[in-house]
Amino acid sequence: MKKYLEIWELGKSFTNERGTQQVVDGFNLTVEEGEFVCLIGHSGCGKSTVLSIVAGLAAPSAGTVILAGREVTGPGTDRGVVFQAPCLFPWMTALENVTLGLEQAFPALTATERRERGAEHLDRVGLGSALHKHPAELSQGMRQRVGLARAFALEPNMLLLDEPFGMLDSLTRLELEDALMEAWSRQRITALMVTHDVDEAIYLSSRVAMMTSGPGAKLGGILPVPFERPRDRTALAESPEYDRAREELIGFLENQAHPGAAVPALIEATPEQAPDEEAVQPTAIIHA
Repeated sequence: MKKYLEIWELGKSFTNERGTQQVVDGFNLTVEEGEFVCLIGHSGCGKSTVLSIVAGLAAPSAGTVILAGREVTGPGTDRGVVFQAPCLFPWMTALENVTLGLEQAFPALTATERRERGAEHLDRVGLGSALHKHPAELSQGMRQRVGLARAFALEPNMLLLDEPFGMLDSLTRLELEDALMEAWSRQRITALMVTHDVDEAIYLSSRVAMMTSGPGAKLGGILPVPFERPRDRTALAESPEYDRAREELIGFLENQAHPGAAVPALIEATPEQAPDEEAVQPTAIIHA
């Protein structure tokens, strides 16, 4: 497999009334083509900041991000982005929310072809009967399914997921993890997903990249996940290797100081200035 994403000496700092805070410093990570990597760490450590820079939604203070041999300088339809909040346009139906991005990504497609593609991907995530419903008529889990369908319908080369199931109840979360894996297995898109859930990281990923808490967070280690795909939750839970992987991730996280205690000044900073993980998340993005 060849390298698809290369993050070199990435740094990101934010300035507030108390000065400059270095959130990420010297972060390095390589993701191979077709690989699914989870980035795990404590809340507020800068995981979403790294993801936003890869998405082209934020500029690095230092370092470089190379995607398919080209430096990332802004957003593009080669990346599908799924946020914790699905960022749907409330006046549009589920189908319209998906096809809107297709107009930008595939301008040569006819309106009918865009609708057919959007309907196909919504059906794949279990929303074939909800094409014409508006976001207000959908549950939170259903809205996130629309976000997944929108990302996969773009046929991106890179899938970026920022804690996409973090706002869901446990049962819905498990269902959507399976829906994500089913959709990903069809296209084998290179994927980088932010999570703070140990079990989710092990179930979904090929490798887990462990991020230190910072300030000046960086890569603290890589955990290979050796399990064959498709994966069965029951079989994984009974595996000694699963227990060892889980213990290693939990041990790493327990050894990290929680950033909320280490950098209290950041809590009071404004969204434009602070390295809060939600602050870099736009309210809506067409190509995501």
